[in-house]
Amino acid sequence: MAASDPVSRIAPEGRVETDPTPGIIREQAIAVEGLWAGLARTAPGMTSGWHHHGGYETSIYVVSGRLRMESGPGGAAVVEAVVGDFVHVPAGAIHRESNPSDAE
Repeated sequence: MAASDPVSRIAPEGRVETDPTPGIIREQAIAVEGLWAGLARTAPGMTSGWHHHGGYETSIYVVSGRLRMESGPGGAAVVEAVVGDFVHVPAGAIHRESNPSDAE
């Protein structure tokens, strides 16, 4: 991007459902080299399949529900996050997330 590139806005209706992972619905808002931004929804009680985000680092902000993230060998590294927390997933990190709450 150049300094003269304009700022843009992506409204909810501009997001595109993409990159299916069992247990997660993703709506892509932005995808440029090194950055993917969008909305991911995990149903209550759901656990995703094991996956990674390729060359993208990932920042997750928990809006509702709870997040349990397993990573590392055998899923031994566990992070629990609640509303208001951010979670960082390094590029290429194999992980799976679950929502052990009653809210999406």
